[in-house]
Amino acid sequence: IGICCITNKVKKHDAVAFSHAGEDFTTVESLQYDLATLQSATNNFSNENKLGEGGFGGVYKGRLSDGLEIAVKRLSQSSGQGVQEFKNEVVVVAMLQHRNLVRLLGFCLAGEEKLLVYEYVPNKSLDYFLFDSEKRVKLDWAKRYKIIVGVARGMLYLHQDSRLRIIHRDLKASNVLLDADMNPKISDFGMARIFGVDQTQ
Repeated sequence: IGICCITNKVKKHDAVAFSHAGEDFTTVESLQYDLATLQSATNNFSNENKLGEGGFGGVYKGRLSDGLEIAVKRLSQSSGQGVQEFKNEVVVVAMLQHRNLVRLLGFCLAGEEKLLVYEYVPNKSLDYFLFDSEKRVKLDWAKRYKIIVGVARGMLYLHQDSRLRIIHRDLKASNVLLDADMNPKISDFGMARIFGVDQTQ
């Protein structure tokens, strides 16, 4: 399994072609960030900017030079997420457009570094509220219903309405992010599987 980057310069507007077994897997354009930009945005991935730690690595809050707030997922070299999982997440999320799915803004491949750049979602994840006795009271039944419906709509889009049929395979409270209005956004597609539109198994 390999990754081939077709670039003139390593910057955001380059085109990147992913290859699998010698054949083009897909092409993602205008998504690549250079490492220096993300280091600057996250204060060199400082602990003060760290939002959390997932199974595949840490997530850091950042701010780009234009003021845009971002979340940067820095994949750990020992995380177990290799090229294939990274490729899955970039390709899958880049194709998806739905209000209940977290939006991928870009990525970075630089040496051993594999980084994913997402929209910043301020209210953390659903488990942050569910498993804390004090924060749980903020989830009244109206908000809970809103979250349930939003997650269901996101999953329906993945299974039925997107250009490809996508099975998430890792849906859990920590992978449901909440925006400023407590709208849910499904995240973390590293374990996802893609099926053809007419494929059922």
